[in-house]
Amino acid sequence: MFTTRPEIAGTFGAVATTHWIASQVGMAVLERGGNAFDAATAAGFTLQIVEPHLNGPGGDCPIILHSERLGTQQVICGQGPAPRAMTVAKLKGELGLEIVPGTGFLAAPIPGAFDAWALMLRDHGTWRLRDVLEYAIGYARNGAHMVARVCATVETVRPLFESAWPTSAALWLCNGGPQPGGLYANPTLADTYERVLQEAEAAGSDREEQIEAARNAWYRGFVAEAVGRFCREFEALDTSGRRHTGLLTAEDMAGWQATVEAPLAFTYRGHTVLKCGPWSQGPAMLQTLALLEGFDIGAMDPVGAGFVHTVAEAMKLAFADREAFYGDPAFTDVPMKTLLSPAYNNERRRLIGERASLEFRPGSPDGRAPRTDYAAAIRRGAELAMAAGTGEPTVSRLGASGGDTCHIDVIDRWGNMVSATPSAGWLQSSPAIPGLGFCLGSRCQMFWLDESLPNGLLPGKRPRTTLSPSMVLRDGKPWMSFGTPGGEQQDQWQPIMLMRMVDHRFNIQQAIDLPSFHSEHWISSFWPRGARPGKLVLEGRYAPAVLEDLLARGHKAELGGEWSEGRLTGARREPDGQILAGANPRGMQGYAVGR
Repeated sequence: MFTTRPEIAGTFGAVATTHWIASQVGMAVLERGGNAFDAATAAGFTLQIVEPHLNGPGGDCPIILHSERLGTQQVICGQGPAPRAMTVAKLKGELGLEIVPGTGFLAAPIPGAFDAWALMLRDHGTWRLRDVLEYAIGYARNGAHMVARVCATVETVRPLFESAWPTSAALWLCNGGPQPGGLYANPTLADTYERVLQEAEAAGSDREEQIEAARNAWYRGFVAEAVGRFCREFEALDTSGRRHTGLLTAEDMAGWQATVEAPLAFTYRGHTVLKCGPWSQGPAMLQTLALLEGFDIGAMDPVGAGFVHTVAEAMKLAFADREAFYGDPAFTDVPMKTLLSPAYNNERRRLIGERASLEFRPGSPDGRAPRTDYAAAIRRGAELAMAAGTGEPTVSRLGASGGDTCHIDVIDRWGNMVSATPSAGWLQSSPAIPGLGFCLGSRCQMFWLDESLPNGLLPGKRPRTTLSPSMVLRDGKPWMSFGTPGGEQQDQWQPIMLMRMVDHRFNIQQAIDLPSFHSEHWISSFWPRGARPGKLVLEGRYAPAVLEDLLARGHKAELGGEWSEGRLTGARREPDGQILAGANPRGMQGYAVGR
C-alpha cells in the first residue's frame, strides 16, 4: 500500500517522536555514543521547547523502558500526586466546587516530568545532565521554530493572558507572540535550566551526584520555592469562572520522588503488551485486547465497518471499567487480575452484538458494584456543546482550549528501548511562574470530588492519568515501543495500530497511515467530565459505505477531517538486528529517524 513516508530501517538505532526536531536531537545523541535513555531524555527536554502547547517542565511523564543490561522492563512513574492541602472538604465544602477546574492552580499536582527524566538518566543513562540538556537550552535561548498549532493555541488564550494571567502574557505575548514558521525563544526557561546545572555541578564531578543535586534544586531548592510562593500569592482565574490561589507548596514538592514499578502485561496472540498500572488508563487497552482476542480480527477488513464496530464496542466495555474501577493502587484496591482474566472477558464479550450499544456498561468484577454517574456526564457534555455553539464566554477564554501530549520512542544499537509520553504543563494550563519560564499542570482535574470512588480525590494520591506509553514483547523478547498523544484516544488508537500489525501484518508506517477512529461514548477524564453516548468519529478517508453501515448499526457516527485521527509513533527491533520505525504524518510534525 502507499504510505506517506517509508518505514525507516537500520541497524544502529532509531528515534520516533511527535516533532522532527526532537527526533533529530535524539538521533544526534545516539550518533555521539549515547544510549536510548540518554537520547530519550534529551528529546524529552527538547519537546518542552518545540511543543510548549503540548507539554512543559511542570508537567507529567510516564515511561516504560527495556534495559538490556538488566534484562527487564520497568515503568518510571512521573505522575505527581495531589498536594496535601487538596481535599474534598477544601474544594467542595469550602470553595463550593462540584468538579475540579480544568485550568489554574487548583488542578495542579506535584510536577513529575523532571524527576522521571532525571531518574531514568541516573539509573540507565551514560551522559551527564548538562550534555542532555544543552539541546533544550539552546533552543530556549536562541529560539525554536514554531509550528502553526503553537501560535493558534496562543491566540485562543490571548484574551485570558491579557486580562487575567499577566505572567503568561509576558512570556507568550512578547513582541506579538510566536508566529507560524518563526523562531520564538524562552530565555527565562533557559536561565532556569542553567541555574539547575550550575547547582548540580557545584556538588562535584560525579555524574550521578550531579543528577541528584539537580533533583534537589528542582524539588527542594529554588524551583520548588518559586512554585510555592507563586501559588500562595497569586489568584488565578480558572474554568470555574473564579480566581483561586494554589494548594501546591514547596513542602509538597520536597516530599515526592518519581518511582519505579513493574509494568502490567497481557499477551495478545503471542505478543505481550506492557502498560502502566491503573493509576493510568493504560490497562483499558489490555482489557480491549482481552475482549477482542475472542474475535477473528485478521478476517476483518482493517478499514471496514465490521472491524470498526467490533473494536468500538469492545472499547466501550473496557473504558466503562476504567471509570468504575481504576485509581491509584496505593489508595484503591483495583481488581486488575479479574479484569484481565479469561473468565471475566469471556462473559463481557457476550455483550458485543451486531448493534451499537448506547448504554454505559461497567462490569462487576469479583461481585463489586460499579459506581458512576453517567447521566450527569451526559448532561455536562451537552451543556458544553451548547455553550460552545452559542458564543458564550468560551472555555478557551478560560484556558481549557484542549491541551494535548507528546510521545517518544527510542531503540539503540544495544537493544535498549524507551517509550515515554510527556504531557501537561501546557502554556495554556495555568499562569506562568515568574522567574522560571513555565507553568504547572492540571492533571488533578481527573479526580472526582468523592473520596470513596476509586479515582476520588485524596491528598498524596495520583490522579488517573490518560498518559499511556506502550511496549510489546514478542516471544518473550523486546519487540516494539510505541504510543501517541490524544487523551482519551491514546488507548483507542494504540490497539488499532497494534492489531493492524499483528492481525493484518502491516508495518509500523502502514498501520499509522491507515484511517482510524475514536469513540466519545464514556465519561471523559477532562473537565467538564462529559460523555456523548454512541458518538463515533471516523477519519474522513473512510469510504462512505462504512459510515452508512455504522449508522445502520446504531452508532452516532460522523466523519472528521481526512487526516485527523492519531499522532502515533513507533519503533521495533527484529530478530535479524534491523531496527524499524515510523511516525504520524498528521499535523506535519512527527518524524522517525534512524540508520
